Amino acid sequence: MKTNNFKAPSGATIAFSELGFGAAPLGNLYRVIPDEQAQATMQAAWDAGIRYFDTAPLYGYGLSETRLNQFLRGRDRKSYVISTKIGRLLDVVPPEQRSGIGKFFDVPTRRERFDYSYDGVMRSLEFSLERLGLDYVDILYAHDVDVFSQGSIAMRDQRVDELMSGGYKALISLRDQGVIKAIGAGVNEWEVCQMLTERGDFDIFLLAGRYTLLEQEALSSFLPICEKRGIGIALGGPYNSGILATGPKPGAYYNYDPAPQSILERVARIENVCAKHGVGLAEAALRFPLVHPAVVSVIPGAQSPDEVKRNVANLTARVPQALWQELMAEGLLREDAPIPA
Repeated sequence: MKTNNFKAPSGATIAFSELGFGAAPLGNLYRVIPDEQAQATMQAAWDAGIRYFDTAPLYGYGLSETRLNQFLRGRDRKSYVISTKIGRLLDVVPPEQRSGIGKFFDVPTRRERFDYSYDGVMRSLEFSLERLGLDYVDILYAHDVDVFSQGSIAMRDQRVDELMSGGYKALISLRDQGVIKAIGAGVNEWEVCQMLTERGDFDIFLLAGRYTLLEQEALSSFLPICEKRGIGIALGGPYNSGILATGPKPGAYYNYDPAPQSILERVARIENVCAKHGVGLAEAALRFPLVHPAVVSVIPGAQSPDEVKRNVANLTARVPQALWQELMAEGLLREDAPIPA
């Protein structure tokens, strides 16, 4: 597995495997994953050379972090990179009052509450380190300060203000102390990443689904800023919630919901071009974001060892340059999108 050595603006150097492991499914997202399967899935990732693991308190309300604890215990701490997130604290509640009913299954009975304050960041990291069984994490992201998660532009702006007036100071302090190596945000929209770069000193963003084979609007302004300032991008959701893996079949998901007709039609056109060149849609989708110089890792989710192996196979498949050129000629890729030489 190829490693991308990223030197953060803060000066820290972090070695990312170009394929990361998104640990949200380990929190029993949408369905129960038995412990044995969760451990086997992480072992398959490790055996494939994956060394970047991303998690969050939200994922299974602590379950994802505790499963990573079990897997990583005893391994050389310098041999892997791990990120987690702040922005939510978890309160113990009766089972009928817990968060995520119908979304997370067989998880601790906790209710989430947003908290981007200075104390909230410190408490969140303390709890995460305890669940992970670690002394430090490499990257700490502010989680979900975006319209998708907060419900409106006004609420997003309120959360950003809360973060910058309180939690950001905690992130800077933790980075200065060496408790974390890099700081950033894990969000669903590039626009809020750009807002944060204009207001603070961030090293890296985990951007979910917003620079993919299907959409490249971030090239207009945000990604050039990242190149100029040396900010890294860990690209989550490279399959845009599924449709770039499954293809435009009925019921395919885009951005966590059934794909609208316009998206189905565009993906069908992309898939047809891929087929002409003997390339699977998922193969092109996983390779494309990594060509951008700011992208340090792509992070698809995996629920089983077979899905890990499929992701590895997709990433290592040969994609001819003529495919990228035809996608551009057909108006399916922006002309300023970097493509393999």
